Amino acid sequence: MKLVIFGANGPTGRLAVAQALAEGHTVTAVTRRPEVFPLSDPALDVVKADALDPGAVDQAVAGHDAVISTLGVPYGSEAPTTFSESAKHIVAAMTAHDIRRLVCVTSTGVPMKPPPGETLVYRKVILPTLLRMGRPLYEDAARMEEIVAGSDLDWTVLRPSGLFDGTAVTDYTVGPPQMVGRFTSRRDLADALVREAVDGRHVRSIVEVITTEGTPSVYRVFLKEALRIGNGSH
Repeated sequence: MKLVIFGANGPTGRLAVAQALAEGHTVTAVTRRPEVFPLSDPALDVVKADALDPGAVDQAVAGHDAVISTLGVPYGSEAPTTFSESAKHIVAAMTAHDIRRLVCVTSTGVPMKPPPGETLVYRKVILPTLLRMGRPLYEDAARMEEIVAGSDLDWTVLRPSGLFDGTAVTDYTVGPPQMVGRFTSRRDLADALVREAVDGRHVRSIVEVITTEGTPSVYRVFLKEALRIGNGSH
């Protein structure tokens, strides 16, 4: 299968590229800085493009079977409309080239409410802090979901929870929004992205990806992921 992956040089994007290549797919990795992309493979084409440039997106998308977007921005970003603007360009390019399958990432923070079964400290202290810091991004991610869901594409939106660096793919859970679970391993998220794109699961659905094995403490993720500013995306 010919896959194009936007946000390919982010932590999740690199994992998704590596997994797709390992499974024998042909991959176009889209990044603004191809010179620092760490992967190489005969089946890999690394393309320089900005997802906010509609012409560049159109060229990158042409000739592929499916599109994966791991695009995201960190807390405190000066570009809080990246989700929605990139979605507009990707949807337009896919429509123009008659490419049906789109899989993209937002966040469990989009509903801006706690899932069931959370502790009082998490609901009253940690979650409000995360939502306050990330409100512009979550609001734009919600706009992205509206753009994607309003298209005629065969789309799937994956919502991970608190991201952390796992060591291997686990028996993670994919299901409807508001599942119980605070964390998502980037390896699990990357696996879910490739599975959705290749196997056509959960078409025209928003689903959450939750890791239940080997998860870190909420406080470590809160400090490492939520409070670091300007060091990456998904």
